[in-house]
Amino acid sequence: MIICFRCFRKLLVILVLGSALIGCASVNNRYDPLEPMNRAVFSFNEKLDEVVAEPVARGYQQFVPFPLRMIVGNFFSNLDDVVVAANALLQLKFMDALASTTRVVINTTFGMLGAIDLASDITQVSDIDISKRNEDFGQTLGFYGVASGPYLVLPVLGPSSVRDAIGIGVDSTLIHPARAIYTGFDLLTVRFPVATAEFIDKREQLLGLDKTLEEASLDKYEFVRDAYLQRRGSLIQNNGASLEEESLDFDEEEIMLDDE
Repeated sequence: MIICFRCFRKLLVILVLGSALIGCASVNNRYDPLEPMNRAVFSFNEKLDEVVAEPVARGYQQFVPFPLRMIVGNFFSNLDDVVVAANALLQLKFMDALASTTRVVINTTFGMLGAIDLASDITQVSDIDISKRNEDFGQTLGFYGVASGPYLVLPVLGPSSVRDAIGIGVDSTLIHPARAIYTGFDLLTVRFPVATAEFIDKREQLLGLDKTLEEASLDKYEFVRDAYLQRRGSLIQNNGASLEEESLDFDEEEIMLDDE
C-alpha cells in the first residue's frame, strides 16, 4: 500500500467530501452508499492501470529475471513485516508480534536485508511457526471497535473503506520503515523510489488475476467490491468483531445521517 504524506493530506480531503455525500447518495448497497463516486474513481483507476501500471508491470516481468524479482518481493515483504509486528502489538497479539519481529530479525540479518525469506523456510522444515502474518492499522482500528464506514475506492490505491483508508495513511506515514522517514530530501531519495518499486512489484504479482477478474463477473466493479468487503470482514472477525456487527454500526451511522 503506497502513499506519501502529501498524498495522505489529499486523501483526507477526499474522505471529508465523500462523507458529506453520504446523506444524498443513492443507497443501492448498504455498504456502498457512495457507489456513483466510487464507480467513477474505479473507472479512472482501470484506465490508469491499462495505460501505465499494467504495461510497466509486464515489462518488469519480461525483462527482469524471476530470481531477481523474487529478491525484490522478499525485500518489500520484510519491510511489511515491521508494519505487521507493530499492529499485532497494538492489537495485543503478543505471539503474532513476536513471530513477525523474529521474521524481521532473521530475514534482515541472515537473509541479507530481506532478500532471502529464511523465516518461511524455517517454518516449513520445523515446528517453529514464524510464518507470514497479515495485520494493518485498519484491522487495529477494527479491533478497538471502530466501524468500517462506507466502502471507498481510492485513486490509484483501489478498494478500501473510510477506516481502512485512515489505516493506510497511518501505516505508510508513521510505521513503514522506509516510507515513514522524515528528512529534508527523503521524498525524492527514499520514499518515492521505494513506493514506486513496491507498486511495480505488487502489480507484477497480480498480473495473473487480470483475466480471472474479467471472466468472473459481468460487473467487475461489484466483483472487486464484494471480494474486498468479504476479505476485510473475515480479517476483522479474526480480531473479535464480525461483519454483521460492523454493518450494524454502519446502519446506525446511516440512520443518524438520515435524521439530520
